Amino acid sequence: MQINFWNKQIETASRDEINDIQLQRLKKIVGHALKSEFYKKKFYKAGIETPEDVKTLEDIQKFPFTTKNDLRQNYPTGLLASDFDDVVRIHSSSGTTGVPTVIYLSAEDMDCWTELVARSLVATGCTKSDIFQNMMTYGLFTGGLGLHYGAERVGMAVLPIGGGNTIRQVKYMQDFKTTTLHITPSYLLHIHGKLDEFNTKIEDLNLKRAITGAEPHTEQTRKKLEELYNMPCYNSYGLSEMNGPGVAFECVYRNGMHIWEDGFIAEIIDPETGQVLPDGEKGELVLTNLTRTAMPLIRYRTRDLCHIYDSDCPCGRTHRRLSRIMGRTDDMMIINGVNVFPSQIEEVVMNIPEVGTNFQIVLAKSGAIDKVIVKVEIYSKMFSGDASQLDSLNKRICEELKASIFVNPAVQIHEPGTLPTFEGKAKRVIDMREEI
Repeated sequence: MQINFWNKQIETASRDEINDIQLQRLKKIVGHALKSEFYKKKFYKAGIETPEDVKTLEDIQKFPFTTKNDLRQNYPTGLLASDFDDVVRIHSSSGTTGVPTVIYLSAEDMDCWTELVARSLVATGCTKSDIFQNMMTYGLFTGGLGLHYGAERVGMAVLPIGGGNTIRQVKYMQDFKTTTLHITPSYLLHIHGKLDEFNTKIEDLNLKRAITGAEPHTEQTRKKLEELYNMPCYNSYGLSEMNGPGVAFECVYRNGMHIWEDGFIAEIIDPETGQVLPDGEKGELVLTNLTRTAMPLIRYRTRDLCHIYDSDCPCGRTHRRLSRIMGRTDDMMIINGVNVFPSQIEEVVMNIPEVGTNFQIVLAKSGAIDKVIVKVEIYSKMFSGDASQLDSLNKRICEELKASIFVNPAVQIHEPGTLPTFEGKAKRVIDMREEI
């Protein structure tokens, strides 16, 4: 297997070398953070007044956590640690709760981010000979522009097509012989269901790989995509508070996402107690950005649940690997007292061969009892046989879901194309309980 590096020296650095880089950069970024009123007050209460109070990497645990609520309460400039004249880019969340979260980047910050994304893309096998079709939304969302800049730095020809307009997406794949896609997994599933309408076969395309991101998905969904498209799909991780994509990326072995530890310190904590957990234990990911000077974030609680692999990767990279995101502490569904994550349901339905490319979870009430309705699309050929086949399939899906989530769901089987589709992040869960 061909293994390429963007910056081999740092990507294969020893653990001692990585630790030294992290310690020096942590001290530096603490110095920048102290320039913001928010961190100056927060650190003072924790007994931290200068970067020299950081003696070892373990000292990071003395710092208080930063949360999304901190960003909202200090909107728009409360966490800015540089002169506004030094800012060259502002990204913001959609602000669905009323107050958006915002990040600021200097020219140096942009360069560091772009380098990490270029490194990430090369780890998946990308080269300057590839044609990169960027199907993520551009604008305040970091996903589109983040991968765009990184792909250009690698030297790839970039099609900044953005999201939506499926017929044009497929046409451009054909016309420009696209080799690499950047896309949400749900939209990639949706496109496959449309290929017949466009008289297009997978063999008509030149695709070599897909970079999937923006929404968590299970290993079963990845396998389904790889079977449908006959190409590898690479998982990636990022969040706007940490610049965006490029925090962690899979290499060609696709066995966990390398966290670029010269750019970030990653901790896994118990979400209830805040205690730091050892590698291998599942918990909430906490990140510290080591290179963003315009707006440092120290010990930011991502709310993403995962674990860190403690084994080596055969690619030779020494940066530790992050597991697939297993859910979020804030998207957990409580159903009659049972904690259930949407990813648990996705894992089951996407592992059933008869299930197509789309599903939806509806939560409702029957008196005081919560009800879970799982709607799944199945392949058309299933509707041409005996009705007893559908009944048998329905029963099998129910049984497998109940065994996984310990809740007895209702399953509704739908024909292909009848459930809502999404060109951006998929909205898998509809909670109607509060509407009653």
